[in-house]
Amino acid sequence: MQTRTLFLSGLLLLPPFCHAQTDQKSWTSADQQQGASGNWNQTRTTTVHKENNGRTVDQQSVERRGPDGSYVPYLDTEKETVRVNATTTRTIERAFGRDPDGGKKLTQVTEEETRTLPGGEQKAVRTTSNPDVNGQLQVIRREIENTRPTGSGSEEITTTILSPDINGGVAPSLKMEEHRTRNKDTVQYRKSTLLPDSNGNWQLSEIREGVIKDNGREQTKEENVLRPGSDGKFAVAERTVTKESEDNRGDKRQTVESYSTEVPGGVGDGSLQLNQRVTTTHQTRPGGGESTVQEVEQRNPASPAQSPKLTQKTIDIVRPTLSGAQERTRTVQSLDANGNLGTVWIDTGRMSGSPTIQVDTKKPDDSAVKVSTASPSKPK
Repeated sequence: MQTRTLFLSGLLLLPPFCHAQTDQKSWTSADQQQGASGNWNQTRTTTVHKENNGRTVDQQSVERRGPDGSYVPYLDTEKETVRVNATTTRTIERAFGRDPDGGKKLTQVTEEETRTLPGGEQKAVRTTSNPDVNGQLQVIRREIENTRPTGSGSEEITTTILSPDINGGVAPSLKMEEHRTRNKDTVQYRKSTLLPDSNGNWQLSEIREGVIKDNGREQTKEENVLRPGSDGKFAVAERTVTKESEDNRGDKRQTVESYSTEVPGGVGDGSLQLNQRVTTTHQTRPGGGESTVQEVEQRNPASPAQSPKLTQKTIDIVRPTLSGAQERTRTVQSLDANGNLGTVWIDTGRMSGSPTIQVDTKKPDDSAVKVSTASPSKPK
């Protein structure tokens, strides 16, 4: 069973467990939005996924309504992942916009290569490039990640970020060092972030340390963020507590509480205060459907002394159709001027398992993807 996450334009994605599951390796989804007034938004999004012989192609196409009322291409993203051999995987993602004449124009390219070495070590290099005024690609970010086993149930992950320097090349601008240890159902980790000083020496700027416990039915995660104070000593500045559970029916619940020594709209006393709580519940529905409800409670900056109150609610409903497709409706509610929840956004979508793209695996260098989709009908 594989989990598929639908692309939702302009909206925050719910946790992965909230989405419908499918065994199909090829699918298409179309999304269209409308505001609380019932008027359709000026954009719609079509997403296509295809897997074939170790090659995966994803395409997202955003269209906007033109002067004559018809939809015209606006933004496109094409992502191709190829398993070169048993130890190497390459991914290239291209983003396209439109020039003043409406022609397709490359705006960004991200390339990634992941290799597994003898002994379990893994190396990954991700490079992001943008075209200059002459259309030549220039590197704007390079990320080098090295994962190395250090013993039974433990590993070290070192990530270095390189950014453009004054000499036209790239130089290290940030480093992260993480150590993870697993003991039965418990994982402990410590992640340090370092920045270079004026002499190019790495200086510790932040520490994240946490514990994850998972017994199969319940999972808890506690993470502390430590930052240096005025005296240079590191102290806990933030804490996040996440709890997930699943009952015998498969219904799931997740709660994420965020604490900080800083209080929105006020001055903290140095102790950790609860600033936000996000509760997500996921239930299966009769007939194979699913529903997900996410509630966000936040502290009011205008009244920082009060406890967090409900400020946003998102309702996501997935229904299967007789044809085997899935229809989804997402409703977003937020506080109005009177402090009451009101609908501010409705997102509708349809996901089909029928392949709508043709990928010629005999030509791995041809990354173009052709899509033919019909305009999604407006829900009644």
